[in-house]
Amino acid sequence: MSDEDGDIQVEMPELAEDDPMRAFLPTSFGKKSTDADVAAQIDRSRRTAGQQTTQSAKPRGPSQDSGSKPSSGGNSDSDNDSDDNSDSDSDEDEYPTSHEMVIKTHDRAVTTLSLDPAGGRLISGSIDCTIKLHDFSSMTPTTIRAFKSVDPFESKRSTASSETHPINHIEFNPLAGGVFLCVAAHPQAKIMSRNGDIFSEFVKGDMYLRDMNHTKGHVSEVTTGTWHPTDKNICVTAGTDSTLRIWDINNKRRQKEVLVFKSKAPGTAGRSRMTAVAWGTPVQGGNNILVAAALDGTLAMWSGDGPFSRPTAEIREAHKPNTWTGGIDISSDGRMVVTRGGDNLIKLWDTRKFKEPLVSVEHQSMSDEYPTANIKYGPNATSIITGSRTGHLHILNPGNLQSEYTTPVTAGVPLITVNWHPKINQIVTGSANGETHVLYNPTMSSRGAVDVMSRAPKRRHVDDNPEFTTDMSLGLSGESIVTPGALPARGAGIAASGKLKDPRRPQVPQQTPFMRSQPDEKHISENIPLSRMLHEDPREALLKYADVAKKDPMFTNAWKNTQPVTQYADVSDEEDDGPDKKKIKR
Repeated sequence: MSDEDGDIQVEMPELAEDDPMRAFLPTSFGKKSTDADVAAQIDRSRRTAGQQTTQSAKPRGPSQDSGSKPSSGGNSDSDNDSDDNSDSDSDEDEYPTSHEMVIKTHDRAVTTLSLDPAGGRLISGSIDCTIKLHDFSSMTPTTIRAFKSVDPFESKRSTASSETHPINHIEFNPLAGGVFLCVAAHPQAKIMSRNGDIFSEFVKGDMYLRDMNHTKGHVSEVTTGTWHPTDKNICVTAGTDSTLRIWDINNKRRQKEVLVFKSKAPGTAGRSRMTAVAWGTPVQGGNNILVAAALDGTLAMWSGDGPFSRPTAEIREAHKPNTWTGGIDISSDGRMVVTRGGDNLIKLWDTRKFKEPLVSVEHQSMSDEYPTANIKYGPNATSIITGSRTGHLHILNPGNLQSEYTTPVTAGVPLITVNWHPKINQIVTGSANGETHVLYNPTMSSRGAVDVMSRAPKRRHVDDNPEFTTDMSLGLSGESIVTPGALPARGAGIAASGKLKDPRRPQVPQQTPFMRSQPDEKHISENIPLSRMLHEDPREALLKYADVAKKDPMFTNAWKNTQPVTQYADVSDEEDDGPDKKKIKR
């Protein structure tokens, strides 16, 4: 620094343009802007090129993988590449599958999903017996998690007899998003609020009554259910007791109507499990219909407004008997019914000619492992979506059931449940690895995952770790609720005494010599007191103290000199007469 110059000059180290230290130097002073780079965040959620596969509408077998075979000609490679790129771009514009958001909140397979009518809240059920509630408005790209976890059958934590059941079906009320129907592997279905509170629980019927018409509720496990398309207070449940029961959610003590299905299959005694049910009505108005599938392969249809004494139409062996038909849905115009059976077939039916299927295509079933695998119509019934055992999402043509677009979501892991929300135009899928994927397109979709990926990432805070987050309503750390016995680690569950173990406290194992591998006899005898008594004769152990007791008595030493000598009569071996016999009185 020179005295002639008025300004102060500070020497700065000169760094090269490609020096990695430049990444640690500040670029500006003062308060920095916290605006998020929305385009970069959404671009990071773009699915890779290997995840997007297009298929033309040609017949295909169930064993063929998604994708088209490359041409053998060398001159046509560039043409095929350009055609594939153009097809993939057009399909990205047609279906909301270009981007995805992954939610990992369940420990086991996700069996059912539902979005509220506005598309702002997502609930998912699993075979881990919990329901996870997700709110898109509270999630950010770095805090994608459920804000609450609910076990519908969890009682007081102090009771050792609490039970849990896998979730078979959950569905928001399409006319009132404040409640949803919860169906677990239990005879009693429940109506729950959007915050996870139990609104009402339907009654259980008398299992000792033979006539199901006289029972007040299901007497065995409920498999699925759905809502009335036009009445927000009515819902229907299907059970393994061969009945469909229509409920008024304001009257939980008795069903409104009972639909007894009488199976005609031999050897069933007139009963069959009801596996799926759908209730639909035309958008432009008209009579609604109720369609249900049974385990004996029968597909039955009732008029939604009654009478319910017998089905208006019935198809025997619509699918192979004794196979689980878990997927059924009705088109928005109320004319078409699509079913996915356990016989590796997807069939399309016309309600006006309810006798033979219009179209039948092969599609590998997984209902033997995951009975809740479903099939759904897309918005305005312009397409049909379903999952597969290989983890692919199939979008089918509603007219001929041929695959129009197939993309892998969880490759190699079965894709169990799918749902296409019409308002936000996003596809939600649930897989067997416990992941929930939300597929969307930033230009076609609105709200939902688009809003989540458009927010600024939350700053690192103690609340970002769910282990340190506390639900003030319950006072428990973790993701709001710690389900007893559901955590795989730390030995959670019920102790032998019947008391509940604390899942947050590590269980200290008891240190015993037997915990070591193959303890020898010397180690046991030295470390376990009185272990030698296990292999010692008690008579010999007492007799070895006989001489000591005789020479130096401990208790009788005071009168040892005055102790009388015991005298026994001398009896010879020859005297065998024994004692004198008493004289017999005459």
